[in-house]
Amino acid sequence: MPTTPRLPTLLAVLTAVALTACGGGGGGSATPVQAPVESVSSLSQAAALGEKIFSDVSLSASGRQSCASCHNPANGHGPTSGLAVELGGPDGMVVGFRAAPSLRYMQATPAFHFEADGTPVGGFTWDGRAQRLAEQAERPFLAPHEMANGSKADVVAKLKQATYADQFRAVFGTAIFDNAEQAFSRIQFALQQFEKEDPRFTPFDSKYDQFLAGKVMLSDAELRGLALFNNPNKGNCAACHTSARGADGSAPLFTDFSYDNLGVPRNTRIPATSNPAYYDLGLCGPDRTDLTTRTDLCGAFKVPTLRNVATRKSFFHNGAFSNLTDVVRFYVTRDTNPERWYPAGPDGVVQKFNDLPPEFRKNVNTSEAPYNRQPGMTPALDETEIADLVQFLGTLTDGYRP
Repeated sequence: MPTTPRLPTLLAVLTAVALTACGGGGGGSATPVQAPVESVSSLSQAAALGEKIFSDVSLSASGRQSCASCHNPANGHGPTSGLAVELGGPDGMVVGFRAAPSLRYMQATPAFHFEADGTPVGGFTWDGRAQRLAEQAERPFLAPHEMANGSKADVVAKLKQATYADQFRAVFGTAIFDNAEQAFSRIQFALQQFEKEDPRFTPFDSKYDQFLAGKVMLSDAELRGLALFNNPNKGNCAACHTSARGADGSAPLFTDFSYDNLGVPRNTRIPATSNPAYYDLGLCGPDRTDLTTRTDLCGAFKVPTLRNVATRKSFFHNGAFSNLTDVVRFYVTRDTNPERWYPAGPDGVVQKFNDLPPEFRKNVNTSEAPYNRQPGMTPALDETEIADLVQFLGTLTDGYRP
């Protein structure tokens, strides 16, 4: 899907920051380190309840899964399993359909909307169908491949037996459990407040944050990677993953909350893909149902933040990749060497963009760098540059300690 041009971060600005804050570069490479997971004592009563709900495995049908199972605070609030998509269900063995995203830095996400130029922006989940954090919290409790409760009432009945049930009554009213719908909405609200208030969801303490603050230096390789990240003719990553401070001085979130169609290869490790008629089309379905007629949006998924990307074990909406270096290689050689990433059909022709029906393959972004290449052309980045870019991405991991 051709995307709306965005203002690229000026390399000269960040180079100036590097020279001013860090004496011109140098220093050792960052090893991604997660900040210690500590209890937070300054939460509101609702958020403190949300923290308990977030980690309560008894609220699942299996009795073994909680929000924290797929969104581990010790791993950037992302999964740790190494699976392409997570397991859930009544027995904990049902395979899902999409990779579990990190919950870090989601609080600034705007509600889903179309900008004046028609660009879709915002919303929660890979297809943006949840407008608020509280709304997003509903699906994990009820989805058959996640916590697999049969109804909201089932979730409420489980919480009523929890050790913190009296605390829930004290915060939301002694009769709160008499109305399952209302009680479930309070569960959602508590989770929302926890994610908004707990500073562990927004630490802004990566090496890159400290670099922007003038506290540490980036290595030469990391500085080269930053330059490639911002260069609109090379990595062009900053076109969607904004890397500069906001006009108000706010730290960059490394996402513009937009949507893109990257033509990611089909992931045959997802059982649903054994059905040749199955396709996950993002904005136009199957999970999202209000945009099914917008065929121009079929195959578009939300641009995730790149913060903590070096800690991830699965990439893209379908978990098709498990290695960050291969992700960058895919970006720059998808069009120059498609045979590296897509299978050949019976006729020997490479089935490019094979996780989309043929009629929607025209939606894939082929206009912006580094996708604006043809087979046989030189990729936008060579292997040395790919390595430098990956080094820079490692500076986005929270909890950096010099």
